[in-house]
Amino acid sequence: MTTAENHPVTGLYHVPALLKEGIAGLNIKPNGVYVDVTFGGGGHSRAILDKLTTGRLIALDQDADAFANRPDDKRLVVEQGNFRYLCHFLAHHGIRQIDGILADLGVSSHHFDTPERGFTFRDDAPLDMRMNTCSRITASTVLNQYPESRLQFIFSHYGEIPNANRLVQQIAKARQAQPVERSHQLLEVMKPCMSKGTENKYAAKVFQALRIEVNSELESLKSLLTQSVNLLSAGGRLAIITYHSLEDRLVKNFLKNGMFEGTADKDIYGNIRTPFKQVNTKVIIPEEEEILANSRARSAKLRVGERIAF
Repeated sequence: MTTAENHPVTGLYHVPALLKEGIAGLNIKPNGVYVDVTFGGGGHSRAILDKLTTGRLIALDQDADAFANRPDDKRLVVEQGNFRYLCHFLAHHGIRQIDGILADLGVSSHHFDTPERGFTFRDDAPLDMRMNTCSRITASTVLNQYPESRLQFIFSHYGEIPNANRLVQQIAKARQAQPVERSHQLLEVMKPCMSKGTENKYAAKVFQALRIEVNSELESLKSLLTQSVNLLSAGGRLAIITYHSLEDRLVKNFLKNGMFEGTADKDIYGNIRTPFKQVNTKVIIPEEEEILANSRARSAKLRVGERIAF
């Protein structure tokens, strides 16, 4: 299969990671109903459509730019919106149960390659980072209007930055003089917090933390996972591709014991009550060949769960 999205030419909207593995994990039935909750460049959706005959595919994406890649296919329905509202989108189309959900989390190649969207520190650009450009909160809003206590939480938990307190102090000092509104301006603010040789890694953590906050990424993921329990039919598959430990930990715990944290619920025989059977008990990662062709794939991890019948 050759699509615009997985062709090795640079500058395309998005190059999906673990494409073959993600589609295989769905175990697609030709007449089934599937949801791609992160449409992006449409690579996963096209691969799903290739395996459907009379089935249906519903595709979601927060970013209106993504739907320029929409294929002309009567089996496909697209909706712009956050996948945390998946139940509502499906109810609108009269769908109560589905056979599979695929999510390719994180930032698309398009976002990184469009400097004005503000997702990268490679270029000097406005600190935006909104996946849905209609949202009110930008990264600049977070940096300039959030209280220091909230910033401390964001950088400590979402960026796992050890000296988050010092970083927040630098931001608080800088924003008193003038608003922190551009990426290279933020780089200057965080310089005193960086160790020599770790500048890029440190900046990446800061930008990740801001992006997660701006787009409510972890709360949206929790909502998707929770909804999947009632939406998936018995034997239905949930395939999630993650890119950092915070996402992966949520997916791993949920598939293992039906919870995001804490002690697993057990029956009277000591068996863990979980709505899913892990299809791959060991996380699936890209092969070296894929990583060389797509640097974004380096941190990709796939976990697949199958809905258990009760």
